[in-house]
Amino acid sequence: MMELNSLRQFLVVARLEHLSRAADELHVAQPSLSRTINRLETELGTPLFDRSGRLRLNDLGKLFRDHVERSLGELDAGRRAVAEAAGEGLGAVRLASETFLTLTGPLAAYKRAHPAVEIQLHWSPAEDMARRLRAQDVDLCVASQPIHADGLESVQLFEEAVGVGTPLDHPLAGRTSVSIDELAGQPFVTARKGHWIRRLHDRLFAARGLTPKIVCESDEPTAIASLISAGLGIGLVPAFARRGTARVPGAWIAVDSPDCRRTVTLYWGAGSHLTPAARLMRTTITGWDWSAGSDLTALPPTLGSPSSAAAPPGA
Repeated sequence: MMELNSLRQFLVVARLEHLSRAADELHVAQPSLSRTINRLETELGTPLFDRSGRLRLNDLGKLFRDHVERSLGELDAGRRAVAEAAGEGLGAVRLASETFLTLTGPLAAYKRAHPAVEIQLHWSPAEDMARRLRAQDVDLCVASQPIHADGLESVQLFEEAVGVGTPLDHPLAGRTSVSIDELAGQPFVTARKGHWIRRLHDRLFAARGLTPKIVCESDEPTAIASLISAGLGIGLVPAFARRGTARVPGAWIAVDSPDCRRTVTLYWGAGSHLTPAARLMRTTITGWDWSAGSDLTALPPTLGSPSSAAAPPGA
């Protein structure tokens, strides 16, 4: 009979498709983890992974993974529902996002209004969000790019332009707009793969058959902004970031492309049981006044002016 722990270990191996990394994450010995996977395959009567070369989840493994995620998600949801019915307050809320800089305002307001609620924040790339919502690993997700998957409900929070941030003395700094072709060959400071702004960056250049010149990848938004200001390169900067608190001087130039935008959307699982805390979080985020942060016309073109700042590109 399949054990819950074995199923949870299988999900980690399925996600990473690498036994040693999965063993490290689970804090178990690799031979023990390998035996667990073999037992599951024996019980099911079929391999779940292709082992020719790199370990790969096969089609039957993907089918089994989807059922395991839903089953364990329902189990966890049942535990939370029992705790809620037993009168343990509003419960907790688990929110995943590609960036939390954008969410600072509503998160602070929520915490002030509900100080006793436990808020769990999880960084997650957009491509993992549908899986995590279906598995009820998280309650809500905020993505800066569309998620095309069944079984999700959503509310668009706002849409905004994404421009180019440059040092104040850069040749482009005085421009009102610039094309993607004109940016070819320019050194870029950007986020690592998986971050929404890097995905947008790569997509814009690939659509024109261009390869961007990336001189720095960073997980630190403030470091990206500082490196741009210091003249190490230029980078994509969302309009929202220009209302940030980091006083880093620089210029913001509009990109002459209708695709250079981001759409920020809140997602949750269709039919999933949300705790009162999660429902309140959903109401807080959807009811937030996002216009102040996404109104491009309210801002002057210079990021470092007294009325605005070059906030991190990772907003």
